[in-house]
Formats: sequence, structure tokens, C-alpha cells
Amino acid sequence: MREVSVPSRYDVPATINVADIVFEHAEKYPTEALYALRSGADWTDLSAAEFAGRVNALAKGFIAAGIEPGSRVALMSRTRFEWTLCDFALASAGLIVVPIYETSSADQVEWILSNSGATAAIVETAEHAAIVEQVRGALTDLKTVWVIDNADLDTLVESGTETTDDEVSKRRGATKADDVATIVYTSGTTGRPKGCQLTHRNLVFDARNTVASQDDLLQPGRSTLLFLPLAHVFARIIQLGALTARVKLGHSSDIPNLVPDLGVFKPSFLLAVPRVFEKVYNSAAQKAISEGKGKIFHIAEATAIEYSRALDKGTPGLVLKLKHAVFDKLVYGKLRAALGGRCESAVSGGAPLGDRLGHFFRGIGITVLEGYGLTETSPVTASNTLTQMRVGTVGRPLPGATIRIADDGEIIISGEHVFSGYWGNEEATKETLIDGWLHTGDLGSIDEDGYVSITGRKKEIIVTAGGKNVAPAALEDALRSHALISQCIVVGDQRPFVGALITIDEEMLPAWKKNNNKPADATLSDLINDPDLHAQIQQAVNSANKTVSKAESIRKFIVLDNDFNEDNGYLTPSMKLRRNVVREDFSAQIDQLYAT
Repeated sequence: MREVSVPSRYDVPATINVADIVFEHAEKYPTEALYALRSGADWTDLSAAEFAGRVNALAKGFIAAGIEPGSRVALMSRTRFEWTLCDFALASAGLIVVPIYETSSADQVEWILSNSGATAAIVETAEHAAIVEQVRGALTDLKTVWVIDNADLDTLVESGTETTDDEVSKRRGATKADDVATIVYTSGTTGRPKGCQLTHRNLVFDARNTVASQDDLLQPGRSTLLFLPLAHVFARIIQLGALTARVKLGHSSDIPNLVPDLGVFKPSFLLAVPRVFEKVYNSAAQKAISEGKGKIFHIAEATAIEYSRALDKGTPGLVLKLKHAVFDKLVYGKLRAALGGRCESAVSGGAPLGDRLGHFFRGIGITVLEGYGLTETSPVTASNTLTQMRVGTVGRPLPGATIRIADDGEIIISGEHVFSGYWGNEEATKETLIDGWLHTGDLGSIDEDGYVSITGRKKEIIVTAGGKNVAPAALEDALRSHALISQCIVVGDQRPFVGALITIDEEMLPAWKKNNNKPADATLSDLINDPDLHAQIQQAVNSANKTVSKAESIRKFIVLDNDFNEDNGYLTPSMKLRRNVVREDFSAQIDQLYAT
């Protein structure tokens, strides 16, 4: 058993509300710009005093609507300023926020609303409202639905004009640190989503200690553009952490136009999931290949990785420095420009980024800090920092957190950021929280300097017919780094060898067809058995196999003609693979792998 902990750098007061920081900033830094609101093609700043005024006014509306303290209010919307406004206003009124992904199905919406006992819901669009109405007959507690696009928030503000500032202050001040602030439903890779109860203590402790440990990144005057879904706790803690550190925050939900948004907003740093960084890399590689500059790009890529690795050992040599400087003008500068030109660092969470991409981005001048956490840990539990970083790890524990590796390799965690339990599910809580320790189900290790590495999930371990234990995550992460590969699942439980089902990233297919002299109108179905396509995938498999032993390597694969995504139910909203569903629906293809 191995254990590492870091002392907390913030003591949570007995009475704390996540919205307290809104009013503290309004008093201390009234004119400082904390938010940027989209104004046509440009952005307009919103000061701390103006934001507090809006939060206070909306909180009055919720109080005037007769919603009692401790009531649950659902919030279903894309990432936009109104999400943040509602979140802090609901907290100010002593209410519990229940986020719902805007892409959720009627069945998922019904489950979350009924399980949480939500008495009201705020939705973004008429379409969202229609989904709620579709299932309303099964909801005994839901009384009111407000629609953001129908200007219902303005109506709420108007209705609250008779409510006094003191009433809001009393509601906010009555909050205890261990009162539930939000119930965040896990994505549910198996079974029904469970509602994680996160208290005001959990969120404030996590945000404050994250800011304290990342003080070289999170500083007043910096800015970031938030585009991750706020229904996910990672985006939620970004929102609270940015406000705490007085980092100006903008919102974008228009992912197809994210690059133009970045060009105008010019963030100081970004926060994203690994798939975003994979897309940036893959798009740049394919563009270079299509322009006949593929060889130059790959030499530049190798140079960036070599340069980053040299930083870990001290100082890069003179020849490497000169080579790196040349490619900085030819290649790296253009990649940085695509992210707005000011971005020098980023934070990645939700899944492993991988050693190669980590070194690549640091080598081009964008240091990606990997971190680790779960919804149950509010979520940050470990993270690299700009001054304490080890590529390929998720860094050292959050101040105030203790990480222990159990005898079977499972990561278990304690600290004030660990959730209070699952809403209405005592049995699941007892299975997860044991003697004050959160049993994560993740497997990992801690090195001699206290840096944590994640190696897989206990429930995902494959045991081949030969008795070999295989963690699929490392192979899958390596495969997804290839430009052509969108998603994959490694299989082989109780089978003679390890195999894989692989899907193609259709956004990358046009460039691949052009570079490989394939008909422009050829569909993925037309190319599914193309020998050149399979040769490319085999190269990716060969590269992934280098990261594991021969017994763990992928022997055979099948390319599918449809992708795994959220719409077809194979990925959760947080981009996690629903393995049981995939294995069931593609059982015939899996059997085909082992037919000969």
C-alpha cells in the first residue's frame, strides 16, 4: 500500500455558500471584469458589481416564486452565461441545483427529475420544455418550468422586485458548509445514473485549494473560454475556480465555430478533455499532409516531443534548440494562433491524455496540465502544475487530499472534497464510501515523488483465456491518438487473444481520401474493407502494441461502418464508453474476430 497527501491551504468556514464569492468580489473589486458576454462578433465585459447585481436580482425572483430553501431545481441548458447566472442565483436563494445535459433523452430527463424530487426546472429552449412536458405526468413534485429563450429569467427578475436584499442575504447566510449545494448525476456507463450529493464545503474546498495550487496559472487578469458542458462537474469547478481567482470567463456552446471564437476571445489558457487536444493535433496533421507538407509536419512533431522530453532532463542542447526555433516559426506558431495566439497552457481532465500528446503540446509551447478526479470528488483530486509537472502522470494530490493505492491497485481517496453520498441511495453510498475513504474503482500507482498515474478501471480489466490481465485503457488511448480513428473498444475477456473494434473519424476521411487517391464521393461503407485504410489502422495498432507486452497486444481488429457517439447511446455525455452496450450490440462482430 502506498499513500501520498498534501496539506490543505484553505479552511472552510462552518457557514459557507458557493455564491459568497460573488458578493465578496463585488465589494472588494466592483469594477473588475469577471465575465465576457458575447455581443455579436465581439465580447463585452461584465464587472464584479454588475454580476452580483444580476445574481441578486434573479435570486429574489426564485424567492418570490415561493421555492423553499433546500428545494431541488433542475437546470438544463448548453454552456452559456445564463447557466452560470442561474447557478449562483439558485445557490444564493438556498436552493439545490440539479444539472441535466442538454442532450439528454426524455427517459433520462424523467429519471433525474423524479429521482431528485425537483420542484422546478430551468430549461434553455422550447424543445427542452417539450421534453419535460412529455414526461411531466410521471413527475409528482415538479410545479414550474422556466424557459431561458422565452425571457422567463427576465420575468423572474421582475417578479422579485418586492423581495429585499436582506431576504437574499438571510437565505445565503443560513447555509451550512455541509448542506447539499448540488446533485450531479453521473453519466451512467452501466445502469441508472446516480445523484452525487456535493456540499458547499466540497465545492468551495475543491475550488479554493485548486486555485491555491495553480496560482501560477489562475491569476487575476487572465481569461479562459469555457465550452465544456456545465452539467459536468469538471466545467462546474472551472466556473467556480475562475470566479474565485478573478479569471475572466467567457462561454461558448458553438463547438463547430470554436476556433473563430478562440481567435476573437484570445484566452490565456484553456480547459478541455483529451478528445479536443486529439482533434487539434489530428486536424493539423491531416491539413499538412493534404498540402504536401506531411513530412515537414512529422519532423516538427518529433522535434517538439524531443524538446519536451529534454526539458524533463534539464536543458535542450544547442542543436535541438535551433531546430525547435525553426519549427516554431514554420509550424508551432500557426498552431498557437489557432487557439487565439495568447494561449500558453491548458488543463486536461476526464480521461488520460497520453504521454505523446502531452509532450507534443508542451513542445509547441502549450503546456497541457493533466489532472484527475471524479464527480464524487468535486472533482479535482490531483493535478500537475506549471512548476510541478511530470508528463504522463496526473500530478500530485490536491492540497487537503490524500490518495492511497490499495493492495489490489485501486485508488482510494479522502479529503473534504469527497462527496457526502448518493442521493436516496444508501446502499450505493456504503459500497463506495468505506471508513471515510472513497473507493474509486480506478487503478493507479504513485511514484517516489508523489506523482499519481492512472492505469485503468477495475471493472474494465480483461482476463484472456490464457489468464493474462489486460487494462484496455492504455491501448484505446493510444489508438484514438491516430487521426483516422474516432473511437475503439478493446475486447478479449475469456478469449484466446486481445482484439479491437475500431470506428473511423469521418471528419478526417475527406483528407485521407484525397491523400490516398480514393474517389471523393466514396462513403465510409464503400471503404470499410479498403486495404489502404486497413493498412493505416494496422500501423496505429502496431504503434499501440508497443506500449504493452506481447500477451496484451491486439492481434486482430475490425473496422466498423458507424461511430460510437452520444446520439446512438454508445458514449455518455462525458465521452465515456458504454462498454456493456457496445459489447451487446456488436457481439456478432466480436465473435467474428475469433471465428478463425
